[in-house]
Amino acid sequence: METKAFQKIYTKITQITKATCSLHATDVGYDEIAVVNGRMAQVVKIIGDEITLQVFGGTEGIPTNAEVIFLGRPATLKVSEELSGRFFNAYGDPIDGGPEIEGEERQIGGPSVNPVRRKQPSEFIPTGIAGIDLNNALVTGQKIPFFADPDQPFNQVMSMVALRAKADKIILGGMGLTNDDYLYYKNVFDNAGALDRIISFVNTTEDPPVERLLVPDMALTAAEYFAVDKKQKVLVLLTDMTLFADALSIVSNRMDQIPSKDSMPGSLYSDLAKIYEKAVQFPEGGSITIIAVTTLSGGDITHAIPDNTGYITEGQLFLRKDTDIGKVIVDPFRSLSRLKQLVIGKKTREDHPQVMNAAVRLYADAANARTKLENGFDLTDYDERALEFAKDYSEKLLAIDVNIEVDEMLSTAWNLFDKHFKPAEVGIKKDLVEKYWPKDN
Repeated sequence: METKAFQKIYTKITQITKATCSLHATDVGYDEIAVVNGRMAQVVKIIGDEITLQVFGGTEGIPTNAEVIFLGRPATLKVSEELSGRFFNAYGDPIDGGPEIEGEERQIGGPSVNPVRRKQPSEFIPTGIAGIDLNNALVTGQKIPFFADPDQPFNQVMSMVALRAKADKIILGGMGLTNDDYLYYKNVFDNAGALDRIISFVNTTEDPPVERLLVPDMALTAAEYFAVDKKQKVLVLLTDMTLFADALSIVSNRMDQIPSKDSMPGSLYSDLAKIYEKAVQFPEGGSITIIAVTTLSGGDITHAIPDNTGYITEGQLFLRKDTDIGKVIVDPFRSLSRLKQLVIGKKTREDHPQVMNAAVRLYADAANARTKLENGFDLTDYDERALEFAKDYSEKLLAIDVNIEVDEMLSTAWNLFDKHFKPAEVGIKKDLVEKYWPKDN
């Protein structure tokens, strides 16, 4: 070992696997960054003086006498207003051809906020998507995943949320994006002229999978800067957390850890919680809200990744294709925002909770009518009207391409009630019916 300007340099690697290498070294900390043969690596395991490093670019071609330089610090990101409108890789280096960022270096992957410094979430975040705002309102400081099949247009939905959400900063953490997805996001943000409030950290399918593990921490370090230092409302969009978890399993399997359910590492719950628990509402006004995509393989909600995610987050949003209208909708039956009651009817119009409940109940009546139809039973007049309502409701409110303000969503719902039902059938309080039921001109 030799020391060059306080950096510890070693040249004897004892073991190399596909994603990790091990060596004997002293005075090294967890998460410390090292450079192995010119490649970035991070300390993931310490037993006595035996140190295991995950090598982000993979270990192919690294000899046992390669130079290993420990940098004495965890990974960092330079933070300043200059981050706005820029695209970076997993290491925080610009990939959009723009200049390097000047700013204060912050360590990534720090602890989440002390519960004493948190405030109960109470601000409504409108997204312009009725399947979310009307039925599953999001609240600042919330953490919620989209559960979607891999063939669903979740990247389009995420970009829509990025453009429509009322937030000061939107931070995209893209993991395992195809080049097309990356260019799609870039073009959408460029064309919308919204780049000044959007910051993107991107790992594409052409980059080493292990690099994905840095992306959420990079995105959240930027988020903490704007939420804490600038007291801004920050929305963090992470896609796709399933590919993040796959990268975790690559590393843990290479380290000969015994895998748990679905070949995922035993630490999966805490690895995911470390990310999601960064969602917070500060008393001073800043907030971090996290919306993440978790793709399901074959719609399997019991897989370890969605299963653990469900324990940590406050609800879920389900995308599915509606066969009646041929469009993707936010499924009102399987979606749930556990915090929506903190804002609906309080930060939105008084009729919101009743309209939401009535619409979903009538939609359920239509589902029952469809079952009757499929089993050869006759439909009543009410069943027929419920089916017509369900089609209109999907088309005008649940479809993800509908972009309207909350008051307009409520008015649309009242108009659909009026078109298909009598006031008594809708089951909404009399005073609200008298106030909001469309008057026949």
